[in-house]
Amino acid sequence: MKLIEALKQIKDLSRKADDLKEKMAQNSAYLDFETPKYTDQKKQVSEWIQAHSDILKEILRLRIAIQKTNLAVDVVIELGGKQITKTIAEWIHRRRDLAKAEATIWHKLTDKGLKEGKFKESTGEERIIKIVRCYDQSVKDERIELFTSEPSIIDGRLEIVNAVTDLIE
Repeated sequence: MKLIEALKQIKDLSRKADDLKEKMAQNSAYLDFETPKYTDQKKQVSEWIQAHSDILKEILRLRIAIQKTNLAVDVVIELGGKQITKTIAEWIHRRRDLAKAEATIWHKLTDKGLKEGKFKESTGEERIIKIVRCYDQSVKDERIELFTSEPSIIDGRLEIVNAVTDLIE
C-alpha cells in the first residue's frame, strides 16, 4: 500500500466511524410502545460498537505505519539552489510551521522606522545621522522569499512522494 492510499483509507474509515456513531445515537434506545427499526436492535447496536472499535484499531495501525514510514524515508528537496535531505516527518514539520517561523524572524529585521537626515546639536553644530542596520537587506529579502515559498515547494514534492512510497508496516 502506498502512503497516499493509507491517508485516504484513514479518511474513509473516519467517515465510516462517524456514520456508526450517528446510527448508535439514533438507535441506541426506543420507547417500549415503539416498533424497533431492527429485528434485534440491542444486538445491532452491539455490532456497531464492535465495528466502531475495529475501525479505530485499523486507523491506529495505519497511522503508526504512516509515522514509521515518515520517519524512515528520506526526501531530497531543492531549496534556494541547494539539495536538502530530510525525512518525510521533518519536511512535514517544516511545512506545518517551522518555515513560517523562519520567515517571521527575518521579517522582524527592520530599521524600526528610524529616519536619516541632518540634526542640529545643542551647540548649533549640524550632524548627519545615518541608520546602522545590523543585517544585510539583500540577504533578508532572499531568506524571506525562500522561507515563504518553502511550504508550497514541500507540498509539491511530498504529493509525489506520498504517491510512490510504500507504507512501512
